[in-house]
Amino acid sequence: MQIGIIGLPNSGKTTIFNALTRSNTATTAFSSGQVEVHTAVVDVPDPRVDRLSAMFKPKKTTYAQVTYNDIAGFGRGAAKAGIAGPLLNAMAANDALLLVVRAFEDANVPHPDETINPARDLVTMESELILNDMTILDRRLERLSGQKNRGTPEERKQMAVEELLLQRLMSALDEEKPLRDLELSETERKLLGGFGLLSLKPMLRVINAGDDTNEADFADLLDDRTFLLRGRLEAEIAQMAPEDAAEFLADFGIDEPGLSRAIRFCYKMLGLQSFFTVGEDEVRAWTIAVGATAPEAAGVIHSDLRKGFIRAETVSYDELIAAGSLAEVKKQGKFRLEGKEYVVQDGDVLNIRFNL
Repeated sequence: MQIGIIGLPNSGKTTIFNALTRSNTATTAFSSGQVEVHTAVVDVPDPRVDRLSAMFKPKKTTYAQVTYNDIAGFGRGAAKAGIAGPLLNAMAANDALLLVVRAFEDANVPHPDETINPARDLVTMESELILNDMTILDRRLERLSGQKNRGTPEERKQMAVEELLLQRLMSALDEEKPLRDLELSETERKLLGGFGLLSLKPMLRVINAGDDTNEADFADLLDDRTFLLRGRLEAEIAQMAPEDAAEFLADFGIDEPGLSRAIRFCYKMLGLQSFFTVGEDEVRAWTIAVGATAPEAAGVIHSDLRKGFIRAETVSYDELIAAGSLAEVKKQGKFRLEGKEYVVQDGDVLNIRFNL
C-alpha cells in the first residue's frame, strides 16, 4: 500500500512523515514545483501478529507493510496548467493521498497565506486536485473529438463510451466534486487507470496541530477520513523507545500513536483487511480487500496458489487463540474447509490446499 503525503509549503508534511514512519528526515521548506520525495516503509502494527508469533515461535515474523511517500512540490498554483512530469508521476503512483493541513502557530515558519486556517487549506488543496483533473480530461476530450469518426466501428464505439464517461466526470468537476465521490464501475476505473486523475484517489486528511491542541477545537472538520495529529509531538515520541513512548502518550492524553491511527484510517478508507498464515517457519500478515474470496487471498500469497486452488483450511484468529494450538483446533473440529466462493474474513488464518 503506497500513501502519498501532500500539503501546502510549511504545513509540516515532513514532520507528519516522521511521526508516521519513525524517520528522522530533516524538515525543509520547498517552493511549489520543486519536487523531492522521501520514502519510508513501515510495519502495520497488529497485536494479533504478535500473539500468533508468541504461539508458534516461528523462524520469521512478517507484518503487513505500508509505504509512505513525502512529496514536496505540490501547492497552490501547481495545477494551473495541469501537473506534469515528475510531480504528477510521484503523486499518481500512490494508492491513496494523505493531505496535511496546518493548524499550529509558529512565528518562525510563516504560512504562505499568512493566517492559520485549516478549513480554507483543505478547500484550496482539493481545488488543486480538481483543477489538475479538469485539465487532463479537457485535453483528452479534445483528442477524442478529432478521432471519434476515425477507425473501425468497434474503435468508434469504444471512443463514444469513453467520451460519455469523461463528460460525466467533467460535469462533477465543474461542480467542484472530487471524482472519488462518484460511483464508478470496475470497468470505468480501469479505463481511467492511466490518466493520472488525482481527485479520483482516496484521500485521508490530517490536521497538523500544536502540542497543546484539543481535538474539540476542530470537531467540525473531523470525520471518518479526517483526524488530528499533534505532529511535532508525535514525531518526537516516534523516536523514543516503546516504553518511554507509552508514558509520554499517556501524559499527553493520546490513546493511540499517530502511526497506528493513520494506518487504521487508511485500511478503512481503502476497504482493506488482514488474514494470516502461520507455522514454524513463518507467521505472516497479508493484506486483501474486504470481500475478497479465498482464491484471491491465495493469489496474494503466490500466483500458483490461486491457479491451483483446491480448498482453504480456515479458522478465525479468535478461535485459534481460544483453542491454544492448531492441533487443538483440529481436535475440536474448528477447522473449516472452504471453497472458491468463500469470502475471507478479517483475522482468518488460512492454509491453502492447491495442485498444479
